[in-house]
Amino acid sequence: MTATKDRTLMAAGLISVYAFVIGFTDNYVRVIAEEAGLWQFHFTRSCMTAVLLSLGVAIWGFRVRPRSWRAVVARSAIHGSAMVIYFGALAFLDVALVAAGLFTAPIWVLLISRFAYGHAIGPVQVMAVALGFVGVILVLGPEALGGASMAALLPILAGALYALGNIATREWCGAESAQTLLAGFFGALGIIGAVGMVALTLFPLEVPVGPDGFLQRGPVWASGEFYFWTFVQAAGSLIGVGFMIRAYQITDASRASVLEYVILPASAFWTWVIWGKGLEPLAVLGMVLIVAAGTLIALRAKAEEA
Repeated sequence: MTATKDRTLMAAGLISVYAFVIGFTDNYVRVIAEEAGLWQFHFTRSCMTAVLLSLGVAIWGFRVRPRSWRAVVARSAIHGSAMVIYFGALAFLDVALVAAGLFTAPIWVLLISRFAYGHAIGPVQVMAVALGFVGVILVLGPEALGGASMAALLPILAGALYALGNIATREWCGAESAQTLLAGFFGALGIIGAVGMVALTLFPLEVPVGPDGFLQRGPVWASGEFYFWTFVQAAGSLIGVGFMIRAYQITDASRASVLEYVILPASAFWTWVIWGKGLEPLAVLGMVLIVAAGTLIALRAKAEEA
């Protein structure tokens, strides 16, 4: 276990930047999904991030070689698997239900941190997780709790794997650079994307038109618009995910995971700015609860660090 000192307030700032950047770029996934598939998107984005990271190595001396190959590969595989399960569940479950399952991650973080690593869990952390999760449900809408079935366990599994990967960021990979973990994460997604493209080329599926065919679509000759927005995704993800990784390295995962709830209000803000879609009153209340959860964690951390 690393002995790195917690810097929760700095982590909160890093996660806020991450949420603001990713909230913007993810709003344009719908544009990418109009013509290309998820697998081609992951593969292409990973190739672009590889080029950008290579430039960082050459110009700024970024370190991407792992200190522990086993730890970085394991973390990358866990996070990559979480994303595959998450997007795969979207093929047959409502978006709200899948998103609600993924956002069980802070609960899993608390449980894994306590029972696998022996970390103490305070009442403020428990209250913040509960408050934030209620906020998530209100933002997603009542349908997030509807249609429960065995298949609904898949996004919860994705949330558990995502939580384990976030814990691994500090517990296993605390000595790694953020660039190393970025390279591992996008490398794993690139490999998964390549496998998906090959599989759908050999065994093509019937593909619905537009975004509805995002999961089933194999490789296509894409337009310049696809490559432009995928590059925006690549650059934004390098910045945003890099900040998020660093946040998990400098504070306890149980704190960082609750702070990460802010991605929902950030995404909703950009949806309103870009697409002009507003929010229901319950969703606004949910965002207030999410912000309150993050504030509880930040204020508790400030009191402990004083």
